[in-house]
Amino acid sequence: MRSNAIQFEINTLGTRRYFKWIVYGLLLINFGFYVRYDWMIAGHTLNSSSSILDWTRAYAVTIDESAWMILLILFELETRFINNSMPPIKALMMRAVRIGCYVSLAHTLYAYTVYVEELSRPQLIEGVSDLCELVDDGASYTYNLIYTTLSTENCAELSGAEDFFYIDPPTFSIVQDASGLAIERELAWIDLAEAITWLLILFTIELVVLLQDHKVVDGILFRTINGSKFILYSLLWCAIGYWIFRGHYMFAWDELVWIVGFIVIEVNMIDRHKNMFSTRTT
Repeated sequence: MRSNAIQFEINTLGTRRYFKWIVYGLLLINFGFYVRYDWMIAGHTLNSSSSILDWTRAYAVTIDESAWMILLILFELETRFINNSMPPIKALMMRAVRIGCYVSLAHTLYAYTVYVEELSRPQLIEGVSDLCELVDDGASYTYNLIYTTLSTENCAELSGAEDFFYIDPPTFSIVQDASGLAIERELAWIDLAEAITWLLILFTIELVVLLQDHKVVDGILFRTINGSKFILYSLLWCAIGYWIFRGHYMFAWDELVWIVGFIVIEVNMIDRHKNMFSTRTT
């Protein structure tokens, strides 16, 4: 009976290991999609006069995904392989990499916040009541994150509105009508809320790892932190629902895979908790 239980545990661990690396592989593929997506959008939003900050904002998702990929690897190492006896130089290197990732995530939060603020004060294009009047300006029309360079062939089909707005001063190259602007604001707020939610999840994981490193594996604080994750992950599921509603299935899929990826880390932390708790009670 004991040998059967051991064999079952070994098989379970093997299955979890394969599943984990499949999830990590999917995240890497998603990262490639986001690099391509940012590159395509940047073709409409950037020009020769764009600043370094404009470029980093245009590739905010790529920077964000890169930082999260590195952090996921660090959490995998910390919660699965590394113990407290790690040499100081290695601990210092990991801390430096982690700080660099936090800076990248802070930049993403900054970029999303600035964009939400910009969308709160769009510039009405005076004297224009037909989208075709903007063809010669080299502008792009966007609706629900679909960017289209204006031309005489497509301008009449893209929008029949009479009021249009620039949403990217001082570049003045991205045009929206009122309905498109409303959707853009919703999406911007969802991006900002999602970024904040993930940072809070990151904070809870960091705090749990810190508590475990100090042999704290139970108590009100420990249980409260773990309980708060249910609310945070529920908010991410709401974001998935909204993206599906808007037809952004790639965003919804990416969010789902990231949730599963961090559940893998949570499982690692549960195993770590069990090992430390059993050590403490023996």
